[in-house]
Amino acid sequence: MHTLIRFYNTLGKNLQTFQPVRKRVVTIFTCGPSVYQKSHIGNFRTFLFEDILSRYLAYAGFKVTRGMNFTDMEDKAIIEAAKKKITVQRLTENNIKEFLRTIKRLRMQFPDYLPRASEHVDAAVALIQKLIERGIAYWHNGNVYYNPLTFPGFGKLYGLDMSRWPLQRKRFHKDTYPGLQWNKGDFILWHGYKNGDTCYRDTEIGRGRPSWNIQDPAMVSHCFHETLSIYCGGIDNLYRHHDYTKAILESVRPYPMAKFWLHCNHLYVNGEKMSKSKGNVIHVDTLIKKGFSMDEIRFFLIYGHYRQKQNYTERMMNLTAIKLRIFKELVKNIKTKAGHNWDSADRVQGMFRRTFAEHMDNDLHVQDAFDGLLQLLSDIKLHSLTPATAKGIIKTLREIDKVLQVIF
Repeated sequence: MHTLIRFYNTLGKNLQTFQPVRKRVVTIFTCGPSVYQKSHIGNFRTFLFEDILSRYLAYAGFKVTRGMNFTDMEDKAIIEAAKKKITVQRLTENNIKEFLRTIKRLRMQFPDYLPRASEHVDAAVALIQKLIERGIAYWHNGNVYYNPLTFPGFGKLYGLDMSRWPLQRKRFHKDTYPGLQWNKGDFILWHGYKNGDTCYRDTEIGRGRPSWNIQDPAMVSHCFHETLSIYCGGIDNLYRHHDYTKAILESVRPYPMAKFWLHCNHLYVNGEKMSKSKGNVIHVDTLIKKGFSMDEIRFFLIYGHYRQKQNYTERMMNLTAIKLRIFKELVKNIKTKAGHNWDSADRVQGMFRRTFAEHMDNDLHVQDAFDGLLQLLSDIKLHSLTPATAKGIIKTLREIDKVLQVIF
């Protein structure tokens, strides 16, 4: 049993021994894709980190329940749909279907819950009503805003210095803002209907739509009714969005939103952030056309440590693909040696399990775990390997590959 799994908890800014809210039961919610566009490999790096996280906790003996949302009702989707002269629903539905096809090809587990923001408007409205009743949110010019100064400890997740918060009230009316910066003011919860709006609902508080920042709390509250063990997302969400999400939900619940907060860092392309304007956005299909297998794509995206920035170059992609091919070739040789003997060798199996767990228990160091396994395989002398020992190695690697999903 794994008793000392440690994760870097963004909330405490340090490595902490993982203990779920309920013994041996783990609940995880992860920020899913904004489906105004097709997800790129940077997005999938985050989703694959979360896949490894949930798979490893299951491997370690926990019962894992996970939710991941689709953001399909926001400013960006409305703008993109208008550009393409199609409805928001058609735009987002096409991108959701493409996303689901891709996660299946990347051997990602489907989460237990896949809520869509557009299907949880009533839950968002219910939260907004509670916030207004408690004097935390308020109406202004047909919109509803949240006042962060009403929430003790606001900004703790990011580490925001609230003493520098301006006393003069400012309101920010967009769902998202560019850049890694803070909007020091009140943020929008509800976009009231305006003439010409194409994306709205008729609700108890009128016609309009929930903002991005209220959508996630609404979906979390619908799927889970207790403190989450882990809340995940990309590092971008640490600026504004996750502190907003945390404040909203903890303003209406008598318990913390999540015990652990984990964030995955950026993936760069040749040292630069991906952007349409630079023409350097890479999709999974791009790599397939270059001749890489889905196993090799998955391996590249999980190989770097999730908290470190990762840089995609064709050279690095090729090097990691070669490493995986070498690993698979060594495994193939051992499988041949194993034959059809169904005995196993406990001592050797233990070496592989310990090597894997030692590094994965330390904040999911996939790279160190994989390299450790590769070293063990490389050190094996095939001519002196008994069929029973070979069989034991293959059996153990199959168990480990329930997490990695790149070996067999």
